Amino acid sequence: MSDAIAADREVDASGLNCPLPILRAKKALTDLESGKILRVIATDPGARRDFEAFARQTGHELLSLQEVDKKLVFLLKRR
Repeated sequence: MSDAIAADREVDASGLNCPLPILRAKKALTDLESGKILRVIATDPGARRDFEAFARQTGHELLSLQEVDKKLVFLLKRR
C-alpha cells in the first residue's frame, strides 16, 4: 500500500541511533506543509517504537511502517 503513496520528502536516517532518526524527521516535518508526506528510512530497531510514540504525541499520522531489506521505512503525514 505504501508504494502507492508518493512521499513529498525523504529522510535517510540509516545508521543513526535514537534519538537522531526522530530529530531528523521532526526537522523535516516542520519544513513541510500540512497534509504532505514524509518518508523516513531507519536501521535502528528501536525506531519502530519511537516513531509510533512520536506520531501519537505530535498528532502526525503514521500512515505505514514496513521493513524492507533490514531497514524500517515509515510514512508520516504532517498534521
